[in-house]
Amino acid sequence: MTHHVRDVVSAHAAAQVGGLPTHQVMSLDVVLPVHNQAGLDAFVADVANPASPSFRQYLTPAQFTARFGPTQQDYDTVVQYLRNNGLTVTGGSRDGMDVQVKGPVSAVEAAFNIRMLTYQHPTENRVFFSPDREPTTTLAIPLWHVSGLDNYSLPHPLFVKKSDYAQANGINAANVVSHATTGSGPSASFLGSDMRAAYYGGTALTGAGQNLGLFEYEGTDLADLTTYYKNVKQTNNVPVTLLSTDGTSTTCVDTKAGGSCDDTEQTLDMTQALGMAPGLSSLVMYIGSTDTAIISAMTTHSPLPTTIGCSWGWTPADPTTLDPYFKKMAAQGQTFFAASGDSSTWSKRNEAWPADDAYVISVGGTDLTTSSAAGPWKSETAWVDSGGGISPDKIAIPSWQKLSGVINSSNKGSTTLRNGPDVSANANFTFYTCSDQTTCLANDYGGTSFAAPMWAAFIALVNQQLVANGGARVGNFNATIYPQNLTSTYATDFHDITSGKSGSYSAVTGYDLVTGWGSPKAALITTLAQ
Repeated sequence: MTHHVRDVVSAHAAAQVGGLPTHQVMSLDVVLPVHNQAGLDAFVADVANPASPSFRQYLTPAQFTARFGPTQQDYDTVVQYLRNNGLTVTGGSRDGMDVQVKGPVSAVEAAFNIRMLTYQHPTENRVFFSPDREPTTTLAIPLWHVSGLDNYSLPHPLFVKKSDYAQANGINAANVVSHATTGSGPSASFLGSDMRAAYYGGTALTGAGQNLGLFEYEGTDLADLTTYYKNVKQTNNVPVTLLSTDGTSTTCVDTKAGGSCDDTEQTLDMTQALGMAPGLSSLVMYIGSTDTAIISAMTTHSPLPTTIGCSWGWTPADPTTLDPYFKKMAAQGQTFFAASGDSSTWSKRNEAWPADDAYVISVGGTDLTTSSAAGPWKSETAWVDSGGGISPDKIAIPSWQKLSGVINSSNKGSTTLRNGPDVSANANFTFYTCSDQTTCLANDYGGTSFAAPMWAAFIALVNQQLVANGGARVGNFNATIYPQNLTSTYATDFHDITSGKSGSYSAVTGYDLVTGWGSPKAALITTLAQ
């Protein structure tokens, strides 16, 4: 029900190199569709609508499966079909709507009526593999998607190193940050706790009782997290779990000889989340090799991650691939934040999916100054590389961006396609980072990958307050935030970023395509916790 063949393959724009060896083992994630799509869409709209009796009446994963998931018979039929075709079931679940399998290329080709070929990548110096046609089966029931059939787009973390940015822009790295930073870390760099002081500023809420998830394509070395806390003379009291969603290794060790793994992204995701919400019940890193395997686990794991940060970008063959899971998250009251990217204006050659998906909250970047080390917010401008713009995947504009006053001649947004980002937070080269079992760095890394986990943790504070008030968690708040921000509460809840630009767009009063609505104020917690 989704497509799998890249345009460069179907249009013969990539030169064929050969075929995958028939004995080579492949790992795939076979996804079943939701049933009653119209009913699910209606429920997702109602659960986010304050005027609806179903507002925040979320479903458990089991309830979702009963109402919208595959039937047991359909699930069993798919499992048997895959086994009959020589594939071994390695994971997945009916609640997760997926079946994880592995087997030789010959079995994959037989099961899906395809040939697995290799092609020269048109823009990268490497060969990629892809099916030669859309997969089909002899099943009487449809499949939604088969993940792992190509490696055309390699997921990349959405951080930037200052020296790389300087080289790309022909400037001296020392001149990238124009103001002295005001963080409490080494060389006045910002810590995760500084973001808490700037955007929340209180002590009562810590994320207690809340479970936060991080979407990761690679594992990590927790020794780097330990080093960070030791160096900044802080203590982490939140249990961290590394969960492999599909057999992918949870370790990431940088070795001088042979293979290496960089855990910069993974470690900074943790320090940003833990700094904002130091009292979380748990922080789980969901690690996998395919997007559907990772997000499927996030919608079924117990305890359920109620707020999630994703700081990776990739380009799927079909931009609707994850929509069943994003809708499931909305139905279950999970808030999913995606970094909007670090290469300025979105375009077909420069995008940061999944940030332009209509069912996620897209997080852009700013340049923050605080009044003092570990002090309050002082000022904020747009970050020059903040990703944003009009959906390159031609995703239709959601209802909440159609509201009068959101899109206007000042922000130059689209009235027909999804605009992003939705919100933002500090992303400048002003952070302290530890990774790869080496010397930690101050003011060397920036990116919207810092802002997404920070927002995920901020919502853990909101959910803690909601629970204390006897309410349900906030879920996907775009349908709530957009209309609220067209009223006088906007100035109370958000720092409206009105200066600076990134690429084709400028930060303007109100909503814009560089910083969205801006960064959070503590009062936003009260507004969302009503």
